[in-house]
Amino acid sequence: MAKKSKHASGTHGGTPAIVALEKAGVAHTLHPYEHDPGSDLGYGLEAAAAIGVTATQVFKTLLADVDGRLVVGIVPVDRKLDLKALAKAAGGKKAIMAEPASAERATGYVVGGISPLGQKQRHATVLDDSAEAYDVVYVSGGRRGLDVGLAPGDLLRLTGGTTAPIARD
Repeated sequence: MAKKSKHASGTHGGTPAIVALEKAGVAHTLHPYEHDPGSDLGYGLEAAAAIGVTATQVFKTLLADVDGRLVVGIVPVDRKLDLKALAKAAGGKKAIMAEPASAERATGYVVGGISPLGQKQRHATVLDDSAEAYDVVYVSGGRRGLDVGLAPGDLLRLTGGTTAPIARD
């Protein structure tokens, strides 16, 4: 069930991602669900099933090291991040996945709940261009078991991001 967020102190709000959305006045919906630690679907596919939308509309937030700097790649949960395409989109030559501990330190979130919004440090961000096909996309709200729906344009505006074809099967 979608719930319109009214303020950051609600039972499902309060994460830095939700605070950032509220502060910016961006229209969004909250989609809390019970995260099952025993699920073999993976965080993103579990979220898509729990909130009742297609996996192509739910996006995961991944961090990669592009020529020595962290870059955020946001891709559909049913696809993989194309590191070569991300490096190119970020103006770099080579990308490797960031270590989970580095991603957690840089974002302030835990793996499986990393949101592209409200990160501890701002990073270059690239959203897969497939997001442009939707009026609303879903990303982590900053913890496992919470997704947020918002317009792709608002996601790009809040993250300072760009779009590029960075997902692969």
